[in-house]
Amino acid sequence: MQGQGDNSAKAGSKAIREILDEVPLRAASFIVTIYGDVVEPRGGAIWIGNLIEICAGVGISETLVRTAVSRLVAAGRLAGEREGRRSFYRLTDAARTEFAGAVRVIFGPLEEASWHFVQLMGSSAEDRMLMLERSGYARLSPRLAIGVRPFPTAIMPALVFRAEIAEGAEELKAFASASWDLAPHAEAYRRFLGSFQSLAAPADAGSMTPADCLTARLLLVHQFRFVALRDPRLPAETLPEGWPGDEARRLFARLYLNLSHPADLHAAQHFVAASGPLAASTGATEERFRMLRREGVPASGCKSV
Repeated sequence: MQGQGDNSAKAGSKAIREILDEVPLRAASFIVTIYGDVVEPRGGAIWIGNLIEICAGVGISETLVRTAVSRLVAAGRLAGEREGRRSFYRLTDAARTEFAGAVRVIFGPLEEASWHFVQLMGSSAEDRMLMLERSGYARLSPRLAIGVRPFPTAIMPALVFRAEIAEGAEELKAFASASWDLAPHAEAYRRFLGSFQSLAAPADAGSMTPADCLTARLLLVHQFRFVALRDPRLPAETLPEGWPGDEARRLFARLYLNLSHPADLHAAQHFVAASGPLAASTGATEERFRMLRREGVPASGCKSV
């Protein structure tokens, strides 16, 4: 299928091969993950040869990478620049703003709930309602939705009402259960846990090279961002018993911290922007680590040489 990687070309780690068997990859989406995890916190630009190298490790061909990059440029998410014979691509300002919001969800603590009713105005209400639903809002009528997290500005024009519970707080859980179908989100978290638990095994982690550690971290972020960004992120008191989201976030934090030292060294040694090699660490990467340490503690495993 166009845009989808051929996972027959797999990285060396057994854990990575097993993840690739379970996690379907599309070139454009995986490149977005590379930018979000590796490139954006280091200035937002990278040589296309590095993108091709990273994607080859998960079975995505050079042709698919170049096609996906062209589409991301056409969509206004990447901008190209040349330095000699090399082509570099950087995130546009609009894309960097979008990535900043995603970083807060993926790496940051759960925000305090802020209930909103959104009444869509104007035409194309159904398209904008679908956008709200993908952002975790619940549809109450063809033009009215409710949610507890920031909404995409692209849904405007709309009336936005801030809400608070005046009476009946004990009924909030029943209201959430009736308004949101949480079962698919719970299942997505369980699939994430099933796919990535193997990376927590010291025997396999200890055999991973720095390149494998980077590949594993990219797969980790790629899968977790899909789950976390679609989660309505309701307050804990509204969630069903046995909610797997907290366990998934702790596993994500633990694995990300564990993989990052060798992964970042590999990136610094091999990846470049027009201005020179990418930095192993920056203020932005350190801030991500600080946020994640609230959730989990790194365990020894990946090689750092």
